[in-house]
Amino acid sequence: MPVYLDHAATTPMVPAAIEAYAEALARVGNPSSLHTSGRKARALVEESRERIAAALDARPSEVIFTSGGTEADNLAIKGSLWAAVASNPLRRRVIASGIEHHAVLDPIVHLVDTGQADVTWLEPDRCGHVQVEDLTRALADTGDAALVTVMWANNEVGTVQPIQGLAEVARSHGVPLHTDAVQAVGHLRLSFADSGADLMTVSAHKFGGPIGVGALLARRGAALVPLSHGGGQERQVRSGTLDAPAVHAFAVALDEAVRVRDVEAKRLGTLRDRLIDGAMALGLGITVSGCWSPGDVEDRLPGNAHLLVPDAEGDSLLYLLDAAGVEVSTGSACQAGVPRPSHVLLAMGYTDREARGALRISLGHSSTDADVDAFLAALPGVVERARRASRRP
Repeated sequence: MPVYLDHAATTPMVPAAIEAYAEALARVGNPSSLHTSGRKARALVEESRERIAAALDARPSEVIFTSGGTEADNLAIKGSLWAAVASNPLRRRVIASGIEHHAVLDPIVHLVDTGQADVTWLEPDRCGHVQVEDLTRALADTGDAALVTVMWANNEVGTVQPIQGLAEVARSHGVPLHTDAVQAVGHLRLSFADSGADLMTVSAHKFGGPIGVGALLARRGAALVPLSHGGGQERQVRSGTLDAPAVHAFAVALDEAVRVRDVEAKRLGTLRDRLIDGAMALGLGITVSGCWSPGDVEDRLPGNAHLLVPDAEGDSLLYLLDAAGVEVSTGSACQAGVPRPSHVLLAMGYTDREARGALRISLGHSSTDADVDAFLAALPGVVERARRASRRP
């Protein structure tokens, strides 16, 4: 079996979620049907909605189920912009950080390219933090913002953002704030109620649930225009037959992740620190991107180790590690195979050359000391071969 160190891309389903998923799959029933089987399916969905809301400190009515993080991000960004423009055509600006996931970046770029929106980019510091002062200036300078969007925790370098402070500034200017919390949920302590965010994206497969189900949390006053039209099953802003088994497994996995979160964060932080220390001690010139302090499981995701290997290409390192039985990534799985440096690292001020040697190692609930040992044992030979390959004419 390979050593799996790519939990930020997707993490294995936890046994309780698998059991719940399989049991629910054996039942028939469309949650929108009025007969007995339909009502049972609807009851399962609504019970799951309540569990998810409780785990995220939200109201059940604020949970809008989607097919995952990408759909939720698109609904938040496009839906908010279209609603703002409908009420005031001059409000067409999106303010976003330069290190967002492509599920946020690409909808914004599409809106700009099609003449529907303007954008202001907030550039992070060297650690990957978005500064509250920068958002304050951007809002004061523009006056036409429809939405602010800043991710809760970065999917590549693990940096955790000051969401509450950013939300306070946005609210003081009457602008809603959306946060992509896909990497944060289940791994950090968070409260939708206390965050100040108006919209929050969640995806089940990042914390032990199934792929293909997620949610957009939206406060009652959040104005959204639907992306698609149909039955209007979710607050009339998201249509489509709900996947009751997946929603149920989503709730079970989230309950489990929240229950063990504090203990698991400490365990993963210890593993991460040992991995980083071990990699830097190999004498290969490896450094850590994003700010890292041993034991820190609040300002950086506990399972995230993002390494820069000089004089080597990230893709070469990935494939050579894969051949050695160790699975990692160079960044977002959604951009895998694209031979260009990470936009996250470039936005943080790294050079093109520095960014090309990036490796993202992400730990999760199945990670062990043996996994870290296997990675560190394979790394010297992999780096040597990758560097030889990069020197070839």
